Amino acid sequence: MPSSSSPPASAPISGPSFYHSLLAGGLAGTSVDLLFFPIDTLKTRLQSAQGFLRSGGFRGVYKGVGSVVIGSAPGAAVFFSTYDTMKRLSPLGEELKPVTHIVAASMGEIAACLIRVPTEVIKTRMQTSTYGTLSTSSLSAARLVLKTEGTKGFYQGFGITIMREIPFTSLQFPLYEFLKSKLATHLGRRSSKELHVHEAAVCGSVAGAFAAALTTPLDVLKTRVMLDLRTSSTRALPSLPTRFKTIYTTEGPRALFSGVVPRTLWISAGGAVFLGVYEWAIQLLTR
Repeated sequence: MPSSSSPPASAPISGPSFYHSLLAGGLAGTSVDLLFFPIDTLKTRLQSAQGFLRSGGFRGVYKGVGSVVIGSAPGAAVFFSTYDTMKRLSPLGEELKPVTHIVAASMGEIAACLIRVPTEVIKTRMQTSTYGTLSTSSLSAARLVLKTEGTKGFYQGFGITIMREIPFTSLQFPLYEFLKSKLATHLGRRSSKELHVHEAAVCGSVAGAFAAALTTPLDVLKTRVMLDLRTSSTRALPSLPTRFKTIYTTEGPRALFSGVVPRTLWISAGGAVFLGVYEWAIQLLTR
């Protein structure tokens, strides 16, 4: 039951300021990407069309980490600052809070992908040794992308990344907020803002694992698109439905869930760290 001092149902959802979200999001994104990068590498190699061993196997699991160092903090910062701002400015009432979270998370992902996709392209190609001996660092891989594909090459896979991220966040963040609310009620707290960092982290872990498992086929498609070195000037790029059908018919339905175990484990543990660090940073900054 809301207290007498609670805002009316039509009031916007309160939250951290834009700058608090920016700083906390950057710290959270960098922490989780660096900590779980090897698991992400194994997942990407499992999804590669050339196979796990030919992509590198268990060797060099930190290849491509340079692009993550550059892009992780600003990408996560843009996501959370957009997400929290959209929640705060939403005209929807309490009864439509899940809709607010879906819209806010989707807008946050679209904004973040403008930064994240170029670093993802470089990262996935480094992780799978796509350029072989021609590229020994993230910087050299970026130069090769620019030379062979132009600036458009950095955004190869932008559409499928958006198609993956919006369903993912539409599942993860409403579930995350729901679990926090239920846990707060169960523990006798007045609101989810009174949860401890480790309690919010558990909610983030469960929400992330659920969303990750269900969106794995989209993640496989995203990986295949980013690793495709064909350009529109040389050969026509296959459409997403064509790619999906090709994988299904030539490799079997299991191929669409390649890497589901490391992806789910990575995002489950990463969700705990990501959202846990974010909540910790917000609490620290707002005190």
